[in-house]
Amino acid sequence: MQAFIGIGGIELFFILGALAFLFILPIVALVDVVRSNFRGPNDKVIWVIIIVFLNLIGALLYIFIGRKQRIV
Repeated sequence: MQAFIGIGGIELFFILGALAFLFILPIVALVDVVRSNFRGPNDKVIWVIIIVFLNLIGALLYIFIGRKQRIV
């Protein structure tokens, strides 16, 4: 039995996986920003603004660029 007209089980699985990725990745990035210490005094605020307004693109930017700015 098909859930939607023209969409089978595997397609629905990939669509739901993509939607979960779109919502979960920015949340994980925001949690990481809030729990981390940064070199500059305003870096944390800037990364939160970028992730909130650019959502998935902002989260990906943080993962590839912002994590290098943290104090370990």
